[in-house]
Amino acid sequence: MDLQPLTASVIGCGVGGRLSLEALSASPLFRIVAAIDLRPEVRESLEKEFPGLQTFGSHQEMLAHCPTDVVCVSTYAPSHESIVLDALEVSSLRGILVEKPIADTAAAGRRILGAIKSRNLPMVVPHGLRTRATSVEVIARVLRGEIGELRSIEVQCDKWDLLNAGIHWLDFCLAATGEAPIASVLAACDTSTRTYRDGMQVETVAVTYVESMKGVRMIVQTGDFIRVNTPGKKTLFRLAGTGGIIEFWGWEKGYSILNARYPIGQIVIPDEFPVFGHRRHLENLATQIWSGTPDYRLPASSLTALEICEAAFLSWQHRCQVRFPLASFTPPVPSDWEPGKPYSGTGGGRDGRKLEEE
Repeated sequence: MDLQPLTASVIGCGVGGRLSLEALSASPLFRIVAAIDLRPEVRESLEKEFPGLQTFGSHQEMLAHCPTDVVCVSTYAPSHESIVLDALEVSSLRGILVEKPIADTAAAGRRILGAIKSRNLPMVVPHGLRTRATSVEVIARVLRGEIGELRSIEVQCDKWDLLNAGIHWLDFCLAATGEAPIASVLAACDTSTRTYRDGMQVETVAVTYVESMKGVRMIVQTGDFIRVNTPGKKTLFRLAGTGGIIEFWGWEKGYSILNARYPIGQIVIPDEFPVFGHRRHLENLATQIWSGTPDYRLPASSLTALEICEAAFLSWQHRCQVRFPLASFTPPVPSDWEPGKPYSGTGGGRDGRKLEEE
C-alpha cells in the first residue's frame, strides 16, 4: 500500500517542541507544515530553519487555517488540556502527541486521555527511555526474570526534580514492573531554596517511596543536591531482584548486570536503535494511524506516573501516606502528632505493642 506522508504541526516550540520539529523533519512518514509559538523571534527563526513552514501566533489560528493529520502539543503543562480539547475539534485530526507531563494535574490528565480515547485517536507521550536500546533491554531482562523476582528499584537523580525528570524515571519503573497497579505513595520534600524549573515550583531535594500492588518498592531521590553513589554518574537506576541486580545510568549507553549467568558482574553495551526519541514515538503514532489500532498503554502509564508525582506532593503537604486509586484520596484531618516526642497518655492514639493482637 502506497501511504502518503502525514501532515503535521507543532504547538509550542520550546525544548519539547523543537524535538518534535526535528523528528518530523527527519522522518519520511511526515510532512511538517505548521507551528505556533507566542514569541515572534522564535517564529522568524523557525521559518528560516524549516523552509516552507507556516508559523502562527496562536494555536486557535493555526488549527483554523492549517489543520493537519497530526498535532504535537508541546506547551506549558497547565495549558495542555485546553489545547488538546481545541485540537480534538478539528475533524481532520488523525493522531496526537502530548508532551510529558501530559497535564499539570492528574485530574486534567485523566480528562485529556478520556477525550482522546472518546474519538478513538492514536496518542503518544514521548518518554525517551521507552525508545533507547539500553533501557528497553533492561526492561526485557527484568520481565524475563533474569534477576529473579523484582523487589525494588532505586533511582538517584542529581540536578533534576520529580515532575520534570522523575516522571520519566517513574514511567520506566512502571514498565519494569509490567505496569503493576500502585498501592501507595509516601514522600518527603525540602523546599528551602525555592527552586523552580521549566516554569514550575520544584523541590530542593525529595525522596518518593512508591509501593506497587505486587510489593515492588520504587525509591526515587531527586533534587538540586543528590549524591549519586556510583562515582561519576549524575543519574542512577538500580534494580534488585531475588536473583540479581541491574544498574544503568539514565541516558548513558550500557548497564551492569550481576546474576547467575554473570556471577562476578558484566558490563553490557547494546547497539543503539537507528531511530529513537521523539522520532521513534512519532513513527509509532503513524503506524497506529495507518493500522487503525490505537495503543493507549504508554499514555496510561504516563498518566500513572503523573498520579505518582501528584501523590508525592499530597503526601508532603498532608504528612500522610497516599493510597491509590488517587481519585479516591481524601486528605486526613490535620494532626499535631509528633513522632519522637514522649506520649502524654492523652489525645487518643493506639498502642503499637498491641498491633499484632488486632
